[in-house]
Amino acid sequence: MEAKMDVDNYACKQNSDCVDPENGRGYLCKCLHGFQGNPYLSYGCQDINECETLKPCSGTCHNLPGSYNCSCPKGFEGDGRKKGTGCNPKVKPHFPILVGTLGIGMSLLFSLLCSSWVYLGLRQRKLNRLKQQNFKQNGGVLLREQLSKHEEYGEIAKIFTLEELKKATNNYHESRILGRGGQGTVYKGLLPDGRSVAIKKSLIGNQSQVQPFINEVIVLSQINHRNVVKLLGCCLETQVPLLVYEYVRNGTLFDYLHNATHTSIISWEARLKIAIEAAEALSYLHSAASPPIIHRDVKLTNILLDENYNAKVSDFGASRLIPSNKEQVTTLVQGTLGYLDPEYFHSSQLTEKSDVYSFGVVLIELLTGLKAVSFERPEHERNLSLYFVSVMKEERLLDIVDGRVLNDKNIKQLKEVATLARRCVRLKGKERPTMKEVVSELQGLRAIE
Repeated sequence: MEAKMDVDNYACKQNSDCVDPENGRGYLCKCLHGFQGNPYLSYGCQDINECETLKPCSGTCHNLPGSYNCSCPKGFEGDGRKKGTGCNPKVKPHFPILVGTLGIGMSLLFSLLCSSWVYLGLRQRKLNRLKQQNFKQNGGVLLREQLSKHEEYGEIAKIFTLEELKKATNNYHESRILGRGGQGTVYKGLLPDGRSVAIKKSLIGNQSQVQPFINEVIVLSQINHRNVVKLLGCCLETQVPLLVYEYVRNGTLFDYLHNATHTSIISWEARLKIAIEAAEALSYLHSAASPPIIHRDVKLTNILLDENYNAKVSDFGASRLIPSNKEQVTTLVQGTLGYLDPEYFHSSQLTEKSDVYSFGVVLIELLTGLKAVSFERPEHERNLSLYFVSVMKEERLLDIVDGRVLNDKNIKQLKEVATLARRCVRLKGKERPTMKEVVSELQGLRAIE
């Protein structure tokens, strides 16, 4: 730069520039790109005719000072360079053919769209007819009539549409599954008002049970007990009705007592509190509900825990309403292995004492930390209630009490609860206490320090 400023002594002439030498001081002169010759002479750097020396064009070459340009003849297109796109004949559009092709394509597209609209319309009409048919078969008209009669008594069940529950569960996505059982799958749903709900999707249905089902929905929706999971409503537009319950956050008592993924241990005080709350719920169903309700499937997986670890009895899929003029009902035997009342199993005569037996098994599980049935244990220990009774006869209770909760201060309380549990699982129902008596005894035992 300094050399260029010294105009009188600057050595580089036209079409040249100065460059730094590789060694030493000063500068050197060099012809610009596209020029050649002696840069120290006036006009010593002459333009190179690339059109003649390089012959770079496939079309017409135009030499320019220090450069060149290529062009294509009329009727051709491209950059005209041999190493570029060259020159290619221009394609003349065949407008009649193009217009014809577009017309045919548009006609086909229109026909396809019309066919699709017709198909979707017919399919939607078919689905709507099927939903209406299911709604009638499942007693939807009857339920509406019954609900309108009960509106004056306060909050009643809501009849949800299929679309509402699909949206609430993200179309029953696997990530929404809360649990699977012999009677169906339970999904977590989110209603538009922000409430979380549990939606039970049953596997089978019985059309002969429509009237009893409607009655149960009415009765269960009116149950308002702090330790009973509330039935919010149902959907009747599917082949098997869907039931919608309040969502209980912390899962089942079974998970907390038997699932290894739960690292926290439920203390004996907490277990006794849960037992009392579950017993109060069953006592309410037997004595205060109108008509009385027998749960018929009392077990750890049907006792849920809310965010404050309060117990809530759930899953009334197997429950039965007891007419006021009867103490027992003849039904097909239904229940869970290990919890099933042996007297009910042999006679098919269902009474409230069947729930008492099942609750007794729950008490034994809380005392021992063992599962109601386990084929991993020796044969004489597989059925927990039978094993427990034999241990009690041999006065070896402390051998099977859960060591995680046993201490010197609660031995008396544990023994009293064990005695109550043994009475609950007596073979004859008449010899078992009522759930009301169970609640009273447990509350009294809770006061024992």
